[in-house]
Amino acid sequence: MLVGYMRVSSDSDRQNTDLQRDALLAAGVDERFLFEDHASGVKDDRPGLSKALAFVNPGDVLIVWKLDRLGRSLSHLLTIINTLQERKVSFRSLTEGMDTTTASGELLFQVFGALAQYERSLIRERVIAGLAAAKRRGRVGGRPLAITGEKLEAIITALDSGMSKAAVCRNFGVKRTTLIDTLARVGWPDNNGSKK
Repeated sequence: MLVGYMRVSSDSDRQNTDLQRDALLAAGVDERFLFEDHASGVKDDRPGLSKALAFVNPGDVLIVWKLDRLGRSLSHLLTIINTLQERKVSFRSLTEGMDTTTASGELLFQVFGALAQYERSLIRERVIAGLAAAKRRGRVGGRPLAITGEKLEAIITALDSGMSKAAVCRNFGVKRTTLIDTLARVGWPDNNGSKK
């Protein structure tokens, strides 16, 4: 069975699924098996896509007009197609001519997968190199401390005087998780053992 999925970025009158619908119907999809969303491609919540993915069965083919209608990114697209393949469901994109029911379509899909893996590796290498360069310059990566300066000094003095973390949170108006994170990052306590 052929199952079609369509998406436009908004509900405005300027954007509708007519072009996609016509192409999918011409490709042989029965109108009863068309699913659609009116949502940005970056949004996770796409009920039409969820329904289409739940509807398809082994041996079916999920068809889209264009690849960017299906996935938020290359990695998201590959995740969806991999999930379909695990369920023995084929995939076809009309515009790009990608069809996992054919050997050439399967090869193209494998090339996309290799490119996505390569892109992830490059990003990881750049992040590691950037952190190392920052560390050499004396900068430590991560979020800036939420508690700094005189407030931090006053909190540490209060804790060293025996005030509990709960009391510090109440008196200084800070969240417990923020306090614990800040203390860990500044190295408190100074080898005095664990201070609750």
